[in-house]
Amino acid sequence: MLHYHVAYRLPKSAGQMVVAEALDFPGAMSQGFDLPDARLMIASAMEDLAEILLDDGVALPAPDPNATDLDADLVELVPLGVFAGTRG
Repeated sequence: MLHYHVAYRLPKSAGQMVVAEALDFPGAMSQGFDLPDARLMIASAMEDLAEILLDDGVALPAPDPNATDLDADLVELVPLGVFAGTRG
């Protein structure tokens, strides 16, 4: 299983969302009402992007062990689960 670095930016004021960006999976960005919601949303975005890439015959990006974002409030590894096969 591949693990990608995801940076989270927490709200600075009421009414703002948590922003999530996969640092080593280009194009994977999302947001959520709180941190647990943002974690679910970014995992879903990464899975969707992975399926598109694989359907197009494009290899998934290699996780970068040095990926970091000094401006993020939190950076953590998120596993990416994709399954081979055809879509129904």
